[in-house]
Amino acid sequence: MSVLVNRAAPDFKAQAVMGDGSFKEIKLSDYRGKHVALFFWPLDFTFVCPSEIIAHEHRRKAFEERGVQLLGVSIDSQFTHFAWRQTPVAKGGIGEIGFPMVADVQHEITRAYGVEHQDGVAFRATFLIDKDGVVQHQQVNNLPLGRDVDELLRLVDALQFTEQHGEVCPAGWKKGDEGMKPTADGVASYLAKNAAAL
Repeated sequence: MSVLVNRAAPDFKAQAVMGDGSFKEIKLSDYRGKHVALFFWPLDFTFVCPSEIIAHEHRRKAFEERGVQLLGVSIDSQFTHFAWRQTPVAKGGIGEIGFPMVADVQHEITRAYGVEHQDGVAFRATFLIDKDGVVQHQQVNNLPLGRDVDELLRLVDALQFTEQHGEVCPAGWKKGDEGMKPTADGVASYLAKNAAAL
């Protein structure tokens, strides 16, 4: 497994089921100029996976308001993704998902991102990619451990804050909180006011 943070996100071209249910070949580079939240799950029609995908879908508008494109990837085909979207949530499906679900049948994307499990599926991995196509955040969980999508939104806010203001985000930073100037005086000033609450 490789660390891709601060490196160019590997581009890819693959078939996807789009938010309207259509099939389309997409490339990661199609989304250059936007922030991208790229996340992998092990396999369709499994256990933790639908909860994570539905959690991303429930927050899709919050990502869109921040100018972030959600892209989901697993090793399933676009046809399996489509079938899963057509399966009601009450029967283990995910319903109509409004972001692209990318098919990685040959495992090329999973391997390019260094997140292939020894059983051949993807780990639960998330990559936050900036407008220039550079990975700013990477998280990889083992198969039983579901992700917290609200934490990904917090990281989007932190990234956009640093891009806009040139300040850094201390521990537990949330949108609306004070940032920190990346200097010795900046950290001293911040800690003098906030250390007890950390």
